[in-house]
Amino acid sequence: MTFRQALTFATNQFSASPHLCDHAHRDAELLLLHVLQIDRATLLAYPTRPLTEQQLAIYQAAVDRRLSHEPIQYITGQQEFFSLALKVTPATLIPRPETEHLVEAVLERLPADRALRILDIGTGTGAIALALGAHLPLAQLTAVDLSAEALEVARENAATHHLETRVHFLLSDLFAGLPAIDQTAAFDAIVSNPPYIPESDRAELHPQVRDFEPAQALFAGSRGLDIYRRLIPQAYVALRPGGILALEIGHGQRDELAILLESWNNVAFLDDLQQIPRVALAQR
Repeated sequence: MTFRQALTFATNQFSASPHLCDHAHRDAELLLLHVLQIDRATLLAYPTRPLTEQQLAIYQAAVDRRLSHEPIQYITGQQEFFSLALKVTPATLIPRPETEHLVEAVLERLPADRALRILDIGTGTGAIALALGAHLPLAQLTAVDLSAEALEVARENAATHHLETRVHFLLSDLFAGLPAIDQTAAFDAIVSNPPYIPESDRAELHPQVRDFEPAQALFAGSRGLDIYRRLIPQAYVALRPGGILALEIGHGQRDELAILLESWNNVAFLDDLQQIPRVALAQR
């Protein structure tokens, strides 16, 4: 079977699935590039080159995994975020383009020439902390997560991008595992993409999210606000005067977040590309 034939075969299989048809060709191509370890230009230049039997078997296995709705990122083991290639596993939430708005908002508000202290809560793959570390060369970052498995992935990503000396990872439920010295007026910025999906939305989620990504990184009570209710008051104490809190938020949560942040200064909400409020910003 040639590259073109394999691509067509997989595209047709994905097109027959109501959950996969929208990105059938893209998914088939991404998996083929991963299996062959080639770039897209090579694939396009040599469409009649044959796959070996081993390559074809590996590709079919990858296609079968995708047909079960397993995310592409878990099959390939990687995802790009803010121009950083990150390792992902089923222990981690998959970094999403929407979260790049959170990083951009923080970078716009923090000076790159100061020795800042930043806390990332619910770091997962380390995506936010590593993106900030890569663009704030004098900053020291602490990144916490409830999952020891996710923290191992984050540490690998930090080492890959030579940030392991400036991004320190800690197993912690929000602020609980931080040293006492870090729990009061210690940070210039606190950032988080916490779980914010209401439990009532579980059945409506795409199967690749609902059935594969870690539930503790997705769901936060009946209205999706449980983590915010705990995090926001604790963050106020842990920030230095004038420090910034930056949170990713879910669809329809702006007004309730505004109430939770009513004692803060300079509260603002930023929309994503779909004009949905995606980032909440506030200052102590």
